Amino acid sequence: MRFPRIAALGAVTLALVVGACSSGGSSPAPTAPASTAPESMAPASMPPESTAPSIASQLVLGGPPECPQRPFCLIGLQDTYGLQFKDFKPLDAGGPLTVEALKSGDIQVGLLFTSDPAIAVNGFVLLQDDKGLQLADNLVPVVSQSVLDEHPGVADLLNGIMAKLSQDQLTALNKEVTVDGMSAADAAKAWLTDNGFLPGSGGESMGTIVVGSTNFYEQEILGELFAQTLEANGFTVDRKFQLGNREIVFPALENGEIQVLAEYAATALEYVNGGAGEATTDATATVAKLNEHLATMGLKALDPATATDQNGFVVTQDTASKYNLVKISDLANPMP
Repeated sequence: MRFPRIAALGAVTLALVVGACSSGGSSPAPTAPASTAPESMAPASMPPESTAPSIASQLVLGGPPECPQRPFCLIGLQDTYGLQFKDFKPLDAGGPLTVEALKSGDIQVGLLFTSDPAIAVNGFVLLQDDKGLQLADNLVPVVSQSVLDEHPGVADLLNGIMAKLSQDQLTALNKEVTVDGMSAADAAKAWLTDNGFLPGSGGESMGTIVVGSTNFYEQEILGELFAQTLEANGFTVDRKFQLGNREIVFPALENGEIQVLAEYAATALEYVNGGAGEATTDATATVAKLNEHLATMGLKALDPATATDQNGFVVTQDTASKYNLVKISDLANPMP
């Protein structure tokens, strides 16, 4: 679950096509009550408290203005990781203001989306969410059960793509399209060729499958990965891309107007369950719960990729090197 993607990278508009993250109440971190015991009563064996400040306490966090009230942003960083930052700077939801603030040094930690091409363009370091703050918005194909019943091999083809699509590769694909100017079809073809999916097995005609996407560039890239792989293995593919947001595309999937769609596990689950809060940080468990709901709709989610598109916290390479930052929990370490 994540903040809406509402900003642009350079001249490219980043449109939100997946759900916004849940909101939560904000309250200041509790302060321990002052001791009423005289100083002389303190146990002589008590070790002195460390006075070394944490790395986070010396850094400024930047993100959307609502970040301090969101459980997947500042509240989560405080509650899950125990982080207290020097300051918070309100900017935008994973957009150009945050990118520029990171580059200029106005902030040292920024919220971007995990597959944002700005990460690759600027050499930012995406900190590992090692304590599982974010829900599992891993990429996952959702397919009509009727297609899988008639062509069981479709699951193997699409699962093969998911098994090889890493976070860095998804980000690189997004960069090729939004920054380098490649078409989604060309970027997908190059990736599929490099990873052994093309030319494919060919063979006799297997019939027609309709692949859809929302109106978000990443979705069209994923749609092309699916479509070209299916075509290389005997299927005729009808592409219905740029259809609109989830509220438009998902009903089309349910009624059979499209038959294959790239989804995001946690967000899709909370969409079909009406926001019941069943998504977790475990991708496998989240997809299993998603399939409980999809089964009644004649749909099935396949295997999730390791790649995600969700809230992520990034730093510049210089900041990562200076403080030895690899994962979010490193921000709680004492200043070196």
